[in-house]
Parts: sequence; structure tokens; C-alpha cells
Amino acid sequence: MQTEAPSPAGSSPFDLPLARLGWADPPRWLLLGLRDFLRAPGIGLFFGGCFVAMGWALLKVFQSAPAYVLALSAGFLLLGPLLCMGLYRVSQALERGEAPDFGDALLAWTTRPGTLAIFGFVLLVLEMLWGRAALVIFAVSFDGMPDFQGSLAKLLQADNLPFIATYCGVGALFAGLIYAVSVVSIPMILDRPVDAITAGLTSLRLVLTQTGVMLWWGALITVLVGLALLPWFLGLLVVGPVVGHASWHAYRAALGPDTTGFART
Repeated sequence: MQTEAPSPAGSSPFDLPLARLGWADPPRWLLLGLRDFLRAPGIGLFFGGCFVAMGWALLKVFQSAPAYVLALSAGFLLLGPLLCMGLYRVSQALERGEAPDFGDALLAWTTRPGTLAIFGFVLLVLEMLWGRAALVIFAVSFDGMPDFQGSLAKLLQADNLPFIATYCGVGALFAGLIYAVSVVSIPMILDRPVDAITAGLTSLRLVLTQTGVMLWWGALITVLVGLALLPWFLGLLVVGPVVGHASWHAYRAALGPDTTGFART
């Protein structure tokens, strides 16, 4: 269990020091994430299985109601970081020289449920706005909600290119915002006595001040997850937990170890 110590004076999201990151860091985080996965493969495969199940759910929704796919994808962007908390806990334990515990990983969200609930609510609002925007784009582009009967080929016809560009552009905007406020915030909440606003603003500050490296990190995640989707989402069984562990190392590289007195008991 973890107990919180009061945050030191002046520890606002604008005061916390951020390490200078380099272009070689994101691949290094992935290697560290792979190392953590191989050191606790059972736990990693469990969470990877959860990601695969989410992918199958996404496919099922596309087959029956394609207009809601982007909204559901946004929901996965909300659920994914919370699931990754278990992977962050494993990496945290390995970092301390401790043996990872499945029960501890599964219940990692109980460390600071109030703060996580507030942060989750913020992400939920963004997800709802994203979903509403997606439905509006469908309605405006097709004068109502079209029925593609789950056919990707029908959706990708040349006549639909303006719709696809708008749809993807809006999706990229919301996905980028969610990425910016959450890329290091949830491992930060797990590791430090910070509130949701401080964690989110620190994450946003990291992305805005080191945009190139963080875009490179986001691009690596996007490519890896995209490739993992191809064989019936089964690639997520390994890619999901590796990226989750790597995200812990990205947080640790950016902010370093906690020195505020947030101790395990």
C-alpha cells in the first residue's frame, strides 16, 4: 500500500523539472519495455489479452454500427491507460528489485482512486466530445447515418475521400489531445503525490516543450499498435504490454524518481 505525503511547496506543474529527452530515447524505452515483459510474461500476457479483447469488440462494432467505431476507439483510449496501470506497477516493482505480483498489478488503480477518477472523468469528457463530433461528421457528410454493412471497401470509395479526411483530421485532433494530457500523467499519479490537474498539465507541458521527441514516441506507438492490429489484433498480446511497460520508462526518463516523500508501506 502507498501513503501520500504532502506535496512540497512550489511543486506546481510548471515547477517540476523535466529531463531533456533525445531522439534515441523512445527506441530505448521500447527495449526496456520488452525487457520488463520478458521478466514478467504471465502478467503481460494477461493485459495483452485484454487489449486483444478490446480489438475484437471494436471489430464487432464496425460490422454492426460503423459510425460508432471512432467513439468506441476513444473509449479504448480512456480504458487503455487505466489497464496499463497494472503494467506500470510491474515495471515499478522490477525497478525496485521486487518480484512483480499479479494481484498488486490488477489492483494498481486502487492506489489513488480519487485522483484517477477525476483524471478519468476528464478523459471521458474528451471521449464524449470526440464521439459526438464523429457522429456529426457522419450525419453532415451523408445527410444522415449511412449503412456500410460493415464493409470497409464501401467506406473507402473515392466519393467518400472528403469525409475520410475530415473524419481522420478530427480524430487526430482529439487523439493528440488525449495523448498529450495522458502520456506520462497516469504513471505519475501512480508514482507521486500529485493531483489530476498537476499530472495532466505536466504531461501537456512535456509534449509542448519537447514536441519533436514526444511526436516521435507517439508515432512509434501508433505504428506498432497499427501493425499489431493486422493479424486479428493478436499482435496486441505482446505489443500492448511492451508499450505499456515502455510508457513507464518514458515517464521515468522525463521526470526521474520521486523525491517528494511518497513512500510505500
